Amino acid sequence: MAKRVHQPREDAEFDFILGMSGVPVLAYFTGTWPKAIEPCRAMDLVVGDIADEYTGRLTAVRTDITRCPAATKRYGITGAPSYVLLKEGEAVAHGTGPTTITEVRKFLDGHL
Repeated sequence: MAKRVHQPREDAEFDFILGMSGVPVLAYFTGTWPKAIEPCRAMDLVVGDIADEYTGRLTAVRTDITRCPAATKRYGITGAPSYVLLKEGEAVAHGTGPTTITEVRKFLDGHL
């Protein structure tokens, strides 16, 4: 995981990161149950590369569903991996499932 990807340990930390970010936030939601582990690991690599590539244009946040249940509920996350692009705390786009870096770029570029 790239060092540029924040990993909040609880909802309060997630909210703090959101409030401190002066750029849009890519919140990537992960799970630790057996069926989610491999797809989430694949997305870890994609999100890490995106965080490096979009430095200064977005903040990437890897959010564990079980550690941040309020954020998970707030953004309507029902499975992992899922991701949400947030501008000033408001969701402007959602995506689900493991995907490629090319698809995430398209997702982001359409909204940044």
